[in-house]
Amino acid sequence: MKLSALIASACLALAVVPAQAADFACPDLAGATQVNACPTEEELKHTYSGFCGDDKKAYSRETDNCVRYKDYRAMKNTALWESQDGEFSAYVSCDLAPAKLKLLKAKSMKIERQGTLNKVVCTYPNGIAFTYRTKSACRMADEKACAANAADCRASCD
Repeated sequence: MKLSALIASACLALAVVPAQAADFACPDLAGATQVNACPTEEELKHTYSGFCGDDKKAYSRETDNCVRYKDYRAMKNTALWESQDGEFSAYVSCDLAPAKLKLLKAKSMKIERQGTLNKVVCTYPNGIAFTYRTKSACRMADEKACAANAADCRASCD
């Protein structure tokens, strides 16, 4: 058999293999890791001046986060975290101690659509949401079980 015929049959064999759905549960935050560093207070003050320094923006109420530095700091003092497998990510307040984050348990799971993306969103206390993003179609495995207990939440994405 010629090499080109072998390559063609290998490609055909791969084309007929059905894609496997991926199943997801909310990540255990005990294994989560911080991806980037928290901003320093100096960096926050500098970016506050740049972001909120335009008086027109503050006075026309284009952003509520510019009224007080405290509000801006709460919005921007975050770091990116990932689940242990790297599938889920979230921006978490740097004011929350990493040891406390790692103890949090999921409260709920939902599937959201944002443009062409589907998101599996796991919510935790303190407004934390770890999210898996994909263009694949996703569905909840058992919504009743999930509503009763977040530990039983499962999503499947094609």
